[in-house]
Amino acid sequence: MTLNFAMPSKGRLADQSKEWLLSRGIRIINPASGRGYSGKLTGALHAELLLLSASEIPGKLADGDVHLAITGMDLVRESVPQWQSRVREVALLGFGDADLVISVPKFWIDAQSLDDLDSIAAQFRRNHGRRLRIATKYTALVHDFLSRAGVADYQLVYSRGATEGSVSNNFADAIADLVSTGATLDANELKPLPGGVVLRSQAALFQSRDATVPTQCKAELNKFLNSLKVGSAFI
Repeated sequence: MTLNFAMPSKGRLADQSKEWLLSRGIRIINPASGRGYSGKLTGALHAELLLLSASEIPGKLADGDVHLAITGMDLVRESVPQWQSRVREVALLGFGDADLVISVPKFWIDAQSLDDLDSIAAQFRRNHGRRLRIATKYTALVHDFLSRAGVADYQLVYSRGATEGSVSNNFADAIADLVSTGATLDANELKPLPGGVVLRSQAALFQSRDATVPTQCKAELNKFLNSLKVGSAFI
């Protein structure tokens, strides 16, 4: 049995993950075709490499199917209940930055802060006879955030496509989605709600708390983690 390491299979996050590993003396050996979804890591850490979708990785960590993985903070916090008891956030990696933000139509001139959202939602119910709809892929994170903020009279609508278009398509009245540059929000006549940052996310290295680590791999894993100056996995 060896260590299993998962990382995104494609996209910018995959490219940045490879650069991060290489900068730490870890080489990636893929199948000869270059199109496979498995391989090996050699160098500072020897492990079996699994190339998965970024959204698939949190479940594999939580279930103990992989020992270490790179994926977004937002995905782990959204999809793994009580994630800190099942997954250890080893290190923030400094790339893949994006903020999960509540955004509203630009013409909502009364929406100047998160505190305004609760009164807007209540007024929305009075005027339209229904709850304010907020489209998002991050229902758990947004629900917890709004509950802590005391916002009550709203309905979360799960977004399966381009969330930014939900308002213009009349599927929702506001959105909560990842924002990097803000250009897409602007193109859809939306603005971030001041105080409405649910999570400042980036890529991180995670360790499963449930994965069984082979005895012969513990020293190597500790050495690798210590090289990142994030402490050891085992005593």
